[in-house]
Amino acid sequence: MKRVVSIIVSLVILGVIYCQIDFAGLIGVFRNCDRMWMAISLGMVVPLTCITAWRLQQLMPNGSSLGFFEANKLILAASVLNMVLPSKMGDIAKAYFMKQRGHLDGSLSLSLVVFEKACDMLSLLLWCGFGLIVYENKDWLFWVMTGSVIFGLVTGVLLLGSRKFAAVFFIIGKAVVPKKMRPKVEKLRLSWGEMHDYFWRDKLQLLKISLTSVFIWFLHLLQIWFFILALKAWTPMLANLALSPLAILAGLLPLTFAGVGTRDAALILFYQPYFAAPTAAALGVLCTSRYLLPAIAGLPFLGQYLVAVQNFRRESL
Repeated sequence: MKRVVSIIVSLVILGVIYCQIDFAGLIGVFRNCDRMWMAISLGMVVPLTCITAWRLQQLMPNGSSLGFFEANKLILAASVLNMVLPSKMGDIAKAYFMKQRGHLDGSLSLSLVVFEKACDMLSLLLWCGFGLIVYENKDWLFWVMTGSVIFGLVTGVLLLGSRKFAAVFFIIGKAVVPKKMRPKVEKLRLSWGEMHDYFWRDKLQLLKISLTSVFIWFLHLLQIWFFILALKAWTPMLANLALSPLAILAGLLPLTFAGVGTRDAALILFYQPYFAAPTAAALGVLCTSRYLLPAIAGLPFLGQYLVAVQNFRRESL
């Protein structure tokens, strides 16, 4: 039901957007696009998937059996599941698969996924914070967002770096969340503690994974900048480092289907100083393709991971 509601909300937001912009102008933007830059920008999905799969391999303990091809299949299948199933079931399947194929126990596999997601979020906030600090056209709203992003980044770094801070954070979290959510918070607390024990044993490995995550998210934001060039528009690269992460963060709000609608509206709002609404709407379509193309590529591998999700849920009962 939540997924149905999110799809409806996405359709309503898109309906409002497309009623207010020149739809013929949107089609015209795609017709007049730079085909070379379009191919380059869309093609970046391939190296991004491969580097993410390599990072997943590096997360595994020495001697694990997760090969590069298997890691790519897992990333692609998880992309499908994250689009069509609630509660990030693709990540659950990833944890279950690493447990089965990588000879990890269940809690450690979940810890690896938690750390991977934490690195992604902190890397996105890092680039967003850097971009917002150097962004010149800041009004009061951008100052509020700058402070919020920096606060989130500092909090995340402290959660990763300090066991005491993490312990206090989860105690407060359990106290303020609804009662039915407390078992999930407790499970996350245990996984977070195990993740601390696992990754802080090898600081060189921790540094390698962290820098790789920062580089991956630079490539994600570079891809969006290439999308802008493909649409024959222009935004300074440093401004893009501020604006595109804000749109991605808007898409992460649990309101719409795969961020469709909220992300599009954010792109139209934030890129107003640089190009017209039809071009921003076209950019929204291309940003959605960043999630859609890996999901399409993952369809052939979906069957075995759906079984993994079902088995995981059965074992959790």
